[in-house]
Amino acid sequence: MLTKNQIKIIASLGQKKQRLKHRLFRVEGKKAVDEFLKSHFKLHGIYALTRGDYNVPSEKFYTVTEPELKKMSALTTPQQVVAVFEIPNEEKVATDTLILALDAIRDPGNLGTIIRLCDWFGIEHLVCSETTVDCYNPKVVQATMGSLTRVNVRYLNLETFLKTTKVQKLGAFMDGHSIYEKVLPKQGILIMGNEANGISPEIEVLIENRLGIPHFSKHQETESLNVATATAILLSEFKRRG
Repeated sequence: MLTKNQIKIIASLGQKKQRLKHRLFRVEGKKAVDEFLKSHFKLHGIYALTRGDYNVPSEKFYTVTEPELKKMSALTTPQQVVAVFEIPNEEKVATDTLILALDAIRDPGNLGTIIRLCDWFGIEHLVCSETTVDCYNPKVVQATMGSLTRVNVRYLNLETFLKTTKVQKLGAFMDGHSIYEKVLPKQGILIMGNEANGISPEIEVLIENRLGIPHFSKHQETESLNVATATAILLSEFKRRG
């Protein structure tokens, strides 16, 4: 039997401070829940309208009503099931390959898409500054479509990490050298900056190679690309040559 307090806690996981307090996060929708169930993430509980085909211990499964599901959900129209998983301990970052680093990415949709891109292009390690949006934010989890289960996301002091990591640092800039003309390494750290301000000055001084995506339009009026779109183009070029 689900209690009002349990519903209150699940609903509160939309807030970062509550996720950190309980060390739990929420996943919505059957496809996403199935992805997490077959991953290394540890299940706390499933809350669904019907038992369905969820192969989980009975003590971790709760049949709920539509009003109860709506109270737990962050969506306007809840997707039949909400699951809660434990936030795992962060894993060590391997720097013997190409990794991606994010400097103050704030939009949940952008981070979710970037995690999906890492999964697609085989980037196993994603390093995020402490000012980047939480990867367990419900909107981020939703946008990853399960890719969060296959990408190691690590939050740390990005400046310290870059200073102490002895691999090539490459950053995306509007005035950077064309990605199509640059010799690209097979290992290193590719850094993407904030949606509005780009890479911060303290991170910029640590970057050895400035990369850019050339502008082909004859109108030359588009100010910049969305950070997730730019990430897709850059990762594609790295992998095309790899």
